[in-house]
Amino acid sequence: MTDIYGIPNCDTVKKARAWMDGRGIAYRFHDYKKEGADPGKLAAWIAAAGLDTVLNRAGTTFRKLPEADKANLDAGRAIALMVANPSTIKRPVVEHPGGLLVGFKEAEWAAALG
Repeated sequence: MTDIYGIPNCDTVKKARAWMDGRGIAYRFHDYKKEGADPGKLAAWIAAAGLDTVLNRAGTTFRKLPEADKANLDAGRAIALMVANPSTIKRPVVEHPGGLLVGFKEAEWAAALG
């Protein structure tokens, strides 16, 4: 089963879910706002894709954080930050039988998910 992690009102997540629905690909949706972010999953995603891929430094939530929270981020501090502020996780994240996708790039998704 494919799992999509994100925030339902995020435009990119909406596009990704519409893309999945349009192709008849079944998935489970994990809403960070209701269900939170799992530190173990975040650690695994960082190990697989890298901190700079998983952490959304460009988003409003990250930019509004105090400088002290954003300075010297290693994986451990970044995971704590993302658990406390799920909007700082790049969206969507997709766990599928063949691996992991972070962000919505249609060509990448088509190659990975059909």
